[in-house]
Amino acid sequence: MFISSGYLIYLALILIIPIWAQMKVKGTYKKYSNVYNQSGMSGAQVARKILDDNGLYDVRVEEVRGVLSDHYDPRSKVVRLSSSNYHEPSAAAQAVAAHEVGHAIQDEQEYAFLKFRSSLVPAASLGSNMSIFLILGGFLFQASGLVLAGIIFMSFAVLFQFVTLPVEFDASNRAMDQLISTGIIRNDEEKQTKKVLDAAALTYVAAALVALLELLRFVLIFLNMNNDD
Repeated sequence: MFISSGYLIYLALILIIPIWAQMKVKGTYKKYSNVYNQSGMSGAQVARKILDDNGLYDVRVEEVRGVLSDHYDPRSKVVRLSSSNYHEPSAAAQAVAAHEVGHAIQDEQEYAFLKFRSSLVPAASLGSNMSIFLILGGFLFQASGLVLAGIIFMSFAVLFQFVTLPVEFDASNRAMDQLISTGIIRNDEEKQTKKVLDAAALTYVAAALVALLELLRFVLIFLNMNNDD
């Protein structure tokens, strides 16, 4: 069976991009997890200090299982840090903790992109779960209408990925500002912190790019179906 070179390039991209991003994140995180920060503060202490300095006393800091499972839960008002980041006084832990607190500050200040992303959650979730079934059904029954419906659903999931980018970049910028203004990091630690934050951002860029490539592929297939008709 003949496979075009263009399709092989496409397959290579959607496989290599996320793998490369994950390797970059894990490598950078592992490196700076073994570098102790100068403040001697654990990730939990860093998060608590920044939260308190911003008057977010009602936001809790909790430990969660897993590796790089750190996140901010806006519904429960909780910053959850993975065990190593919660307990360890590493350069990676303070960067990750400050980033998640950045989301808590966004939530408190009603950051526009964060609110927009939250509003997209139901449509994006439906798009992620339903789009591929509609598209496959359209291919199976040669029903271009089903394919189009699947593409529309998928577009919400892709939009969610792209709206996530400014949310994550802004949280990282807030993290750097807070770490510097509170004196938690010193000048020679700024570069280390930025490397951790930039590596983490790669995963979101990679996810958005792969999602866009997948959407464009189905759009082209849909257009070819209509041209054949």
